Amino acid sequence: MTQDLLAAAAVKDIASGMAVGLGTGRAATRAIRALAQRAATEGLVLRCVATSQASHDLAATLGLTVGSLEEIGRLDFLFDGADEVDPALRMIKGRGGAMTREKIVAHASARRAYLIQANKLSSRLGEKAPLPIEARASDLAAVRQALRAIGLEGPVRLNADGMPYKTDNGNPVIDAPLPAGLDVERLGASLDSLAGVVGHGLFLAEADAVLIEDEAGRVSRRTRAR
Repeated sequence: MTQDLLAAAAVKDIASGMAVGLGTGRAATRAIRALAQRAATEGLVLRCVATSQASHDLAATLGLTVGSLEEIGRLDFLFDGADEVDPALRMIKGRGGAMTREKIVAHASARRAYLIQANKLSSRLGEKAPLPIEARASDLAAVRQALRAIGLEGPVRLNADGMPYKTDNGNPVIDAPLPAGLDVERLGASLDSLAGVVGHGLFLAEADAVLIEDEAGRVSRRTRAR
């Protein structure tokens, strides 16, 4: 079996006694499995906080101790995935619908690493992925109207069966394409203050490091300039 170098790189600095944030999505799932294997093999004592119900259930099934952020508090390390990363390590996240919880857990973490395939690198945010915006169900129409006023418009996400998608919080998601030339810093601030928006997928300063897997499975690392 070929070693999963990306997953191994994601969890190599995790030590016994740490509190660890577990991301959501395919890359994060690989890292959760690698962490559980290390914990079982090396006898690591860890406390984990998951960013989604799916990650919580997987980690618990694999034998990791998973609690709430309220119980555990400050985290030592978080690994997670991303849908798009620009040259400044700004990211779009939320294809898995967990962006609100992912951001809360990221902000509670001392160190944060994000795992991607090389094809998710882009020259600007919005080049490859729309921006997911989670809105309160009761405010969906008003949020969509407010988004149009700032130049954003996109469909409400549907499940594969055509039924409305809902996050773990029970809310709908709008997937809004980002026009070229948009000031994403200003947009992030606007969305943070927009009534009815629960969360969004602009992660502009969260990545301390990005681990990049190429087509051959090799892993490179980019870190944020301080």
